[in-house]
Amino acid sequence: MRQFLRRALSKLNKLTAEQIRSILMSAANEINRLETVLDSLDTGILVCDTQYRLILANKYVHLLLPIADDSGADLLWHIVLDGMVSEFLAEVLQSGDRIIEREFTVEHKGKLRLLSISVLPLVQEGRVSGSLIYIDDITEKRSREARLRRMENLASLTTVAAGVAHEIKNPLGSLSIHIQLIQKSIAADTKQYPPDQFKTINKYLDVVNEEIDRLNHIVVDFLFAVRPMDMEFKTGNLNALIKELVDFVAFELDAAQIEFRLMLEDTLADIEFDDRYIKQALLNLIKNAIAAMPQGGLLTITTQMHDTEVILTVSDTGIGIPEENMAKIFEPYFTTKTTGSGIGLTLVYKIIREHNGEIMVKSQLGEGSSFIITLPVPQKDCKLLPVLESNPV
Repeated sequence: MRQFLRRALSKLNKLTAEQIRSILMSAANEINRLETVLDSLDTGILVCDTQYRLILANKYVHLLLPIADDSGADLLWHIVLDGMVSEFLAEVLQSGDRIIEREFTVEHKGKLRLLSISVLPLVQEGRVSGSLIYIDDITEKRSREARLRRMENLASLTTVAAGVAHEIKNPLGSLSIHIQLIQKSIAADTKQYPPDQFKTINKYLDVVNEEIDRLNHIVVDFLFAVRPMDMEFKTGNLNALIKELVDFVAFELDAAQIEFRLMLEDTLADIEFDDRYIKQALLNLIKNAIAAMPQGGLLTITTQMHDTEVILTVSDTGIGIPEENMAKIFEPYFTTKTTGSGIGLTLVYKIIREHNGEIMVKSQLGEGSSFIITLPVPQKDCKLLPVLESNPV
């Protein structure tokens, strides 16, 4: 087509009006065909010129990135409204670097997505005429990888937990009974000897009892994590459950000097859930938030509707999670606490997956963390996928 247009342009003065019209129609059809191809891709594409002005964006990119309406004069990084991506594009485009698959977490249209962005030079006839930016949504890919890894870990955890229950729980019970017998004997002997004589022994025995209780809790957590969950789904409103749970932990939050804020959407749709397990998952997240705010802070629980999903967010203003730990926090055994079993968030993950939901985390060191849970709303009728409307740049 390009060679045909060049030949036609070289003979433009000799062409009739009808021939010129025919050439323009052919060119317009070719352009429409190429635009259709670009808009049909499930990859976001941005093209800018050598002055870093946006000259092309396909439809899919508007689903992945918040992009402002472009007058044609603004620089590309001014049009992209996500701060991290905007800074990245400004740095890379001005330096002329070639970047392959840099990953960013972007929140857009109520969704938290993991995007892979590549920046390549746009070469035309041997010369760089601008830049080409590819944007892939790799959220589901990473989720599948994480789910597979977690399921493998949970499978191995099943065998370990069975052994733990048999080899540790019974001896712990025996130890606890004998400690109680020792304490009863000491209590009887205090009638013959001064009470202070057994003060140090009782102190040590109390420590032993505390450690036995802690080990028992770890064993119970392991068993809870691996045994099949007998779900009893009922249709209900998540807001009511959250209010009840917050009342339950209000004293603990107050003691930890933590303010809590509820931002619950009034028109939240009913969903199907097992209130016992959802309470357990939320309680684990709240306790993690308390541990992350040793000097006090703000705990916020938010609910909102997005299309056919209910989104529940638990946010804190705590110490945050290091980036290198983000991919590990839902895995069994992983913990940064000196007394943690590494099972708490594994349980949360398993419970949410049993409800056909998803859970993601967004965190910034020194600023806090947000755990975002997405739960499906039951659909009575199957709906066709909406056709994407045109969103020209």
